[in-house]
Amino acid sequence: MVEVPITIACGNYDRTRAIQDGRVKVEGCAATYLPLYPEEIFFRAFRYQEFDVCELSFSSFIRTVAAGNSAYIGVPAFVSRIFRHSGIYIRADAGIRGPADLRGKRIGLPEYQITAVVWMRGMMQHEYGVKPTEIHWRSGGQEEAGRDERTPLKPIPGLDLKPIGKEQTLVGMLRDGELDALFTARAPSSFLRGEPYIARLFPDTRAAETAYYKKTGLFPIMHLVGIRKTLAEKYPWLATSVYKAFCDAKAIAMENLRDVNALLVTLPFLEAETRETMAAMGDDFWKYGVHENMREIEALTQYAHEQGLVDRCVGVEELFARSTFEVSKV
Repeated sequence: MVEVPITIACGNYDRTRAIQDGRVKVEGCAATYLPLYPEEIFFRAFRYQEFDVCELSFSSFIRTVAAGNSAYIGVPAFVSRIFRHSGIYIRADAGIRGPADLRGKRIGLPEYQITAVVWMRGMMQHEYGVKPTEIHWRSGGQEEAGRDERTPLKPIPGLDLKPIGKEQTLVGMLRDGELDALFTARAPSSFLRGEPYIARLFPDTRAAETAYYKKTGLFPIMHLVGIRKTLAEKYPWLATSVYKAFCDAKAIAMENLRDVNALLVTLPFLEAETRETMAAMGDDFWKYGVHENMREIEALTQYAHEQGLVDRCVGVEELFARSTFEVSKV
């Protein structure tokens, strides 16, 4: 049998490493794995459709599906997910003591459409009553000047969203007092350096995120896996093969978290942390699958519509390959 050559572009995660190093094969395929940072993958995938299989920003993917021009079909392997309370940074002197104080403030973000800030805005609106239209948004490069939206945005009625100057950065504007806060997936360099003017909106992020999960049951999804549509149509079996490989690789990573013979992760209390997480979120706390994640999928598609990123709510059947909705069982 001749194997189909495919290129997989995805992060260097423990949950994908078994595909990267060849322990898990994509059935019927000869895979070349490119371990790249998500920002680079998204730019190259959405602008130039360079990869056969790749990690995709969920919110940008929803936008392309809604517009009818998506080059990819989704596979419900959610390789990146994280609670986003930790991604809201404030100036310590901006008079922000809680979420309600964000109203009327100047808040920077790398792109209005990135999944992390869609979740943050959704959380602000649905948990704290702060709507996106009550904030002055400024978009641009966080650490490097010149960043733009990866897919073009139409003007959103009632929203104050403007790009920062071509020579400016969000980190620099926050330092100079030209911004009051940042919504971002990547920790600002100024925060990592411990500069005194910058802090997190939620100082005890773990407590805030645990309470959020207990209340909502949502573990926010950031990225999914996409397959080039033309390839999936040519090989109808490919979506299932890709999905099975990502599930198998994640299963290996989950087992490694519980291996106490010789710790595979550089964290001394790994077993205790894993047991505590399972007690709070269940044994399979990093779920793959459409039905298993319906609550998160529907929340994100709702937020994208509410925030003006899409003109309609996208249905789940439009997002994922039908063959991945159900898998065979022995």
